[in-house]
Amino acid sequence: MRALIALLLLAVPAQAWDFTPIPVCTIAKDTPTLLVRVTFDPSRPEPYAISLTRPEPWPLTDSFGLRFDGPQAMTIGTARHRVSNDGRILTVSDTGFGNVLDGLAQNTTATALAGGAEVPVDLTGAEPAVEAFRACGVVPSA
Repeated sequence: MRALIALLLLAVPAQAWDFTPIPVCTIAKDTPTLLVRVTFDPSRPEPYAISLTRPEPWPLTDSFGLRFDGPQAMTIGTARHRVSNDGRILTVSDTGFGNVLDGLAQNTTATALAGGAEVPVDLTGAEPAVEAFRACGVVPSA
């Protein structure tokens, strides 16, 4: 019986990247240390946003970065981030997210960098969700 339970636990897939087109286009990955949500809402002036939620508050900092490690490694950063009142949700929004989407789709890990905090997230399986996200809201030509 123990061998069967061990085998079943090994067969459990890694936490996946999920895509949903409704109510707004969203890709997300939820882990015990970080919930990552990327959204596209064309009704907003800055339609793209990434929100990173963790159990404890983010450090107060003037800049935020994402380091992508893998075949297309890069680090991107901004001073235009905001943190929720309880400090647990860090959000960045913009008019375009090409570098973020490329980083998610083409690399193996991303690490959120804020103050002294470095919070990694596995990007395994992100590419199909990113591709669906990129096509979200695109009307096929007749």
